[in-house]
Amino acid sequence: MMIPTTLATLGQIVTGIIDMYGLDSTAMLKRHGIDPALLRDPDARIPSGAWDDVTREAAEHIPDPAFGLLAARCWHPSNLGALGYAWLTSSTLRTALGRLVRYWRLLGEASSGRLDETSAGLMLVVDRQAPDPATNEIVVDFAMSLVMDMCRMNAGSTLRPAAIHLHRARPKDRGAYRRFYGCAVHFDADEDAITLSYKDVDRTLPSSNRQIAATMDRILVERLAELDKSDVVARCQAHLLEQLSSGDVSEDAMAEQLHMSRRTLQRKLADSDLTYKQLVDDTRRDLAMRHLDDPRHSITDVTFLLGFSQQSAFTRAFKRWTGMSPSEYRAQRSVSA
Repeated sequence: MMIPTTLATLGQIVTGIIDMYGLDSTAMLKRHGIDPALLRDPDARIPSGAWDDVTREAAEHIPDPAFGLLAARCWHPSNLGALGYAWLTSSTLRTALGRLVRYWRLLGEASSGRLDETSAGLMLVVDRQAPDPATNEIVVDFAMSLVMDMCRMNAGSTLRPAAIHLHRARPKDRGAYRRFYGCAVHFDADEDAITLSYKDVDRTLPSSNRQIAATMDRILVERLAELDKSDVVARCQAHLLEQLSSGDVSEDAMAEQLHMSRRTLQRKLADSDLTYKQLVDDTRRDLAMRHLDDPRHSITDVTFLLGFSQQSAFTRAFKRWTGMSPSEYRAQRSVSA
């Protein structure tokens, strides 16, 4: 079984919090087998269990049980690698949160996130179950406060979630949570989650830069493929991003790119309940919506960027994906913006 790891540069946020309380973060890291120099290496990864040990020791010396919320005061986009810059240039918070969920494993493999559509708004659910419940609560505070401040960096400091749900028991002092989130905080919940109103998540952001975001996406897909060489889906997606516009997206060509037989590729994709045709279709759909959100691309441009030989073929595919034509989708998005 693979040992879950965490992006080393995230450790700069952890040490920032520890240092705020006058503790020796360098010595603490070394006691748990972490080389402090790794925190400056954008390609390095550290076992997630080691960070749990650091968190547990920090909690023994920090009097505030909600100190994980201070992650919001100690982070920088560079701590998240390419995902940090992709986040900053996302067109909406919905797009940004979608990227976060898609590439979550790059930040840490001991947790995951998912997005749920609810009547109150878009809900980001954080799933992180550590053997030690107390440590788990601190790490969840760390993750959720970080995501909330990331949202505020893009959408403005006055952003307030519609609701916060926390799995932990209600603490004696709930003031830190009310002050940070500025909304109702529900304890003893089934899940740890942030809910943002649809008005907030679908509003076009002033920091949007689709060209830079697309460049970061390519880097992120490659990093995800590198993280787990056995992740055939991620490796296929990385090659598809490079090859779609050339039109050379045959299954045989992909198998050759991955140095395996066509039958082996089919078997590995089947393990993820996918066929090669489905994978190409899903990748084209995601790219189509991203390109159509960029007014610099005409529908003809998008047609060829996705490897379709004719606009009519792209239109048929897009109607199958969304129930509307590319021009109707673009008009609807323009009205929403």
